[in-house]
Parts: sequence; structure tokens; C-alpha cells
Amino acid sequence: MPRWESVHTIVAVLAEWCTPPRNPQGEVGRFLLLWRAIQEGESGALKSAQELALGGWGGEDGRWTAEQVVGILLNPYNAIEIHPSLATPHELLMSEDDWVRAGVRLIEESGAEFALRALLRILKGDYVGAESGAPYGYKNPGFETVEAFEVFRYGCQEILRRLRSEPNLLQDSIRAMRADETMSRDDRAEMLRAESDMGLIREVMTVTPDTWNDVSEEAHHMVFGYLIRNVRTVGSADLPPAERLWITWRVPEPRAQ
Repeated sequence: MPRWESVHTIVAVLAEWCTPPRNPQGEVGRFLLLWRAIQEGESGALKSAQELALGGWGGEDGRWTAEQVVGILLNPYNAIEIHPSLATPHELLMSEDDWVRAGVRLIEESGAEFALRALLRILKGDYVGAESGAPYGYKNPGFETVEAFEVFRYGCQEILRRLRSEPNLLQDSIRAMRADETMSRDDRAEMLRAESDMGLIREVMTVTPDTWNDVSEEAHHMVFGYLIRNVRTVGSADLPPAERLWITWRVPEPRAQ
């Protein structure tokens, strides 16, 4: 076995001589794991906890890394049922005892720090298969659709409540939206695109609680965008919308006297 310093130098030079050139740092890192695997066995092919903290877990190129496989194996989702607000009902891929044994072996071979960093990454939803939007990254195929429908329905309900007592709310909200410097470029472009439809604008400007059901769904969405800046989920899925969702209005509600 050559010393690592020799392998490091050879790999770095050959990487630069490739056509086209390869990233010397990336190739050195790749060969380090191979060199360690020969020296230490299978566990040597895993990045150390320090390497993970500094360089990440890889996978950006769509290829699975050994560290990501470990992360999937350690995912408690595989061994336990979780509260329905955090994950969909699912079949367990392994028993709790098997999960514990896998964790113990990982700690023995790679150290407690590596195992704990892997578990932390999983609990934060940052692993292969994670999807934004669902709590803790657990993907529920219908979660986003159902949640978006609930948000829209609850938002419309609250819009009608305010329109009944605040007849100038729509106009005030439109002015507030145009003055909102935090609005993203994409959201502003989408709103300008919708405003170019004069028929839709006429519908929107005639919206009242009494005419709400007479206008199109596109008009409902446009009014929603004018009045509501965003809706955040602040409670678990088993709570009613008023306790689960928090609306940030473009024009704050007047304080009750």
C-alpha cells in the first residue's frame, strides 16, 4: 500500500492532465475514501463526521453516496409509526430491534459522532427523498394538495368575513400590495399577468360577499392574492383551520373596540 501522500499527489496531477481537466480536489476526496476502504474495510469508505460537516453528504449529481444509504437506513420512519401530522401511514421496513442493531453496528464501526450527525440530518428532513412542504421532509403524495385546498378555502372564508365589515378592504389591499417591496419578482409578474385580463379585473372589482359565488375561481384566487400576503401552518393537522393556520394580511385587521 502506498502512503496517502503519494496517492494524493498522483491523483491531483492526473486530474489536471485529464481532457477535459477534472476537479483535483473532488478527485482527491473520491480516492481518499477508496484508499481508506482498503486500509480499514467497508467502514473506511464512509466520510468522517468532520468531512460531512465540512463537505456535505454528496448526492448533488443524482448519484447515491454511501453516507446517504446510511442515512436512509437510520431513518426512524422505517421502524416506527409516527403521528399522522408528520407522516403518512406506512408499512414498516424493519422492526425496531433491527433498527437498533443497525445503529449499534454503525456506532461501533464509524463512531457515535457520525451516527448522531446522520440522525440529526434525517430528523431535519434533509436526506435523499426529502420533499419541501411536508413536515420533517416526509413525503405524503396528497399532503400538499389537501393542505393547499384547506388554506385556500379557509382564506376565502376569512376574506368574506372581513369584506362584510370592511367595504374598502379590497382597494386598500391592492394599494398595500403595490407598495410591498418584499413581494417576490415571480409573484409580482404573475399578478401583472392576471391584471392584463380586463374581463378578470372587472370580475374582481365587483366582488362583494353577495356576488362571491357569481364570479369565477380565477377571480377568487386573484382576490386572495390581493388581500393575503401569506398563510403559515402553526398547528398540527388534527386542529381546525382557525387554530392550525395563521393568515398574514396585506392590511391588518382593525382592533376590536
